[in-house]
Amino acid sequence: MIVKSLFDGYSAGYIALKRAGIKITKYEAYEVDKYCIQVSQNNHPKIIQKGDVRNCKVDSWIDLLIAGSPCQGFSKAGNQLNFEHKESKLFFEFVRILKEALKINPDVLFLLENVRMKKEWQDIITEIVGVKPILINSSLVSAQNRERLYWTNIQGITQPEDKHIELNDIIQSGDVDRDKSYCIDANYFKGTNVKQYLCKKRRQIVWIIPEATKKGFVEVSEGSFIDLTFIKSKTRRGRLMLKKSNCLTATNYKYCKVTKDWFRLLTPIECERLQTLPDDYTKGVSNMQRYKMLGNGWTVDVISHIFSFIPRLEEKSEGRTSIPPTIKMAGILEVIL
Repeated sequence: MIVKSLFDGYSAGYIALKRAGIKITKYEAYEVDKYCIQVSQNNHPKIIQKGDVRNCKVDSWIDLLIAGSPCQGFSKAGNQLNFEHKESKLFFEFVRILKEALKINPDVLFLLENVRMKKEWQDIITEIVGVKPILINSSLVSAQNRERLYWTNIQGITQPEDKHIELNDIIQSGDVDRDKSYCIDANYFKGTNVKQYLCKKRRQIVWIIPEATKKGFVEVSEGSFIDLTFIKSKTRRGRLMLKKSNCLTATNYKYCKVTKDWFRLLTPIECERLQTLPDDYTKGVSNMQRYKMLGNGWTVDVISHIFSFIPRLEEKSEGRTSIPPTIKMAGILEVIL
């Protein structure tokens, strides 16, 4: 299979194709982040690095076009500039390249990934690419809640089977108070605090001193407390988990103040496991860069699941071609052109 990967990151698409058992004849990666390129080359020296997606031209046959265009303009945590965002508007580079690919191979397969977004923006993308998105939560194949939209013309995709992987299964040390991690983002390296984690429900932490939380109420700001009373867990291991309430605006509770030595961030290896990557896949660059690329990247096993629906060469015996038309591509051509 001949593949072009736009916004390739750490080459999750390459790993996913391998895991799906699909033979890769040629894989061209378009990426500008030097740290992502370094990680990709360290792990997959056969990948052809091509640089800026804006310089991509399709002048020969490709079988598969994949892209995870920048999401900052669409994300709830972003500035909501949608298609006007300087990076998110690179979506239109994907559209241009898909248009070029379709002229040479009308049956080219494609996959476009992005975050959950406002319905009006989602509908614009749907109208342009000609297919409706599939919503998949990475929690089905990993220990991370990570909902993403996938637009693809690969047919018959179902939801992945739940592997029942919990956060406690992938941490290297300490204790956790959730079955699934909050979504890891590109700013995770900046750190967190208890108020942000417990009240805003973001920036996953691991408790280093879980016993300390048994004291009862924890002050997160003046006059604001969190109920950290322990209850029996319902997880299969029967571990003690934290019972969290909303922030309490009262001053008559006994409390203990959480200090930084009570908790830590997930390690880069733990974040790799959340993205279903091999341990130390992103080593060789700083931890800051590891966190950034992992927060921006794909959950490999979700992509591998999607690719598992690509018909194989051996299906010729069933009267199919190696890469059959999956939808009426003329309809897509009409929309894009």
